Amino acid sequence: MKLLHIDSSIFADDSASRALTREIVSRWQEALPGTEVRYRDLAAEPLPHLTHAAFTRADELEATRNDAVVDEFLAADVIVLGAPMYNFSLPSQLKAWIDRISVAGKTFRYTASGPRGLAGGKRVIVAISRGGVYPPGHPGEFAESYLRFLFGFLGITDVTFVRAEGLSVSPEQRQAAISAARASIALPEALAA
Repeated sequence: MKLLHIDSSIFADDSASRALTREIVSRWQEALPGTEVRYRDLAAEPLPHLTHAAFTRADELEATRNDAVVDEFLAADVIVLGAPMYNFSLPSQLKAWIDRISVAGKTFRYTASGPRGLAGGKRVIVAISRGGVYPPGHPGEFAESYLRFLFGFLGITDVTFVRAEGLSVSPEQRQAAISAARASIALPEALAA
């Protein structure tokens, strides 16, 4: 089992999404001790934003880096993704990673009947953290719906969200939300047995 652990929060030790991804990864390693974990910190080592030269592979260094990122993604069986919501969206560092894994011919392709995801068979667990509360369908909720669409577009249908919401309401609410998110972490039935 190969697990790719991605963090994108700019808040290091004060990050709720980082605390949750650590907890998720720890539980997977307890359930499957042989799990091979690859870690990528997009805030500590950000990928450059997508440029024309990177997109068209005109920049050899960027092309090599992009290949490494998409290969790392494709090699993973499980992706644990920390996704805080800043100003109603995802961090730009996370968007730069998404631009690197969304590659025509590798993770999706267009067909006469529409797009087809090529990265299926993976499980994605997203630790999403938000200062406010944004239930599904709320007009300010863009992060979760975007990620669900994105991974579906890439062919991944097994996407779970661990939510910590209302973190900016009060210190008590923050602690309660993180505790509730930790309690909601579940492993697949096959691993729990």
